[in-house]
Amino acid sequence: MRIFCSVVRAFLVCVILASSSPVFAEGKKVVLSQAFQSMLYLPLYVAIDQGFFTQQGLDVDKETAGAPTVALNAVISKSAEFSLHGPEWVAIAASKGAPVHIIANVVNGAAVWIVATPDFKFTSAKDLKGEKVVTGTMPTTSTSLLMKLLKENGMDATTDVEMIQVPIGSEPGPFMAHQAKVAVMYEPGVDQVVAKGMTVVLGFPKLYGPYAFSAIAARNDVDPDSAQRLVKGLELAMRFMPKNEARTIEIAKSEFPNLDPMVVEAAVKRMLADGVYPPSVDISADALKVSMATQIALGNLSAQPDYNTFVDKTYIAPALAMP
Repeated sequence: MRIFCSVVRAFLVCVILASSSPVFAEGKKVVLSQAFQSMLYLPLYVAIDQGFFTQQGLDVDKETAGAPTVALNAVISKSAEFSLHGPEWVAIAASKGAPVHIIANVVNGAAVWIVATPDFKFTSAKDLKGEKVVTGTMPTTSTSLLMKLLKENGMDATTDVEMIQVPIGSEPGPFMAHQAKVAVMYEPGVDQVVAKGMTVVLGFPKLYGPYAFSAIAARNDVDPDSAQRLVKGLELAMRFMPKNEARTIEIAKSEFPNLDPMVVEAAVKRMLADGVYPPSVDISADALKVSMATQIALGNLSAQPDYNTFVDKTYIAPALAMP
């Protein structure tokens, strides 16, 4: 009888321990499809590397789609729970009836810069008139922002400048080959050419301020528990990055081993300083409005999405409330 009681007690102890074990011990598996392997998405990589998702009981399988639409389609078709890319693609899909919305911020600055040769005199955007400009092949935000800037300054992208559109990421090549004195590009291309003596003449992050540039998309019927864990993990990463710059740079270097470490370091420091990486997972109504205005101006979107339904605060609010 004593043996039986001991066995029962042992069983009850195991049950109690199991029920009181922290939720992050479960290791729930999800797939996140990113548009590209991009330095812009560093908060995601920090969350994975530092174990912030693991702390939240989430095992994130990061996949690279190669294009924003492909990443988003993975979510729509349910082959991935989440995707990471510009929110404009989500807005366009939602306007056509796709059951998708935004659940967290990842990039909160218009992470595009205009660079020029040292002898190019730049005082304002009007100095671009009549110039050749190397930029990414449309559709891409870098070229979209250039076109918007020209329009805001009374110019037409088709007649007032000669755009040399090249595959995204290859802009430094023709620029350094002197095909143009001006180029528009993302990091790490910016600091690759700066390291060779070129000059940053305009930064869109400082020009526009908070700008919903890249975000986490999910279906409207996403598993709420998985979504909450993901958003909390990202929130922890964003709190970590500005306080741990050196470690953040180390993670970036490990994610981009084929790049010059000095370029990676300079790029991360520039994006931290320019507010490209957000302080939290929250997305303000103004940041979304500025971002979507670019797409409306270019004719890609007919109207602003309804902020209250497009940005789901269900998961953002508990993440912000974490101690």
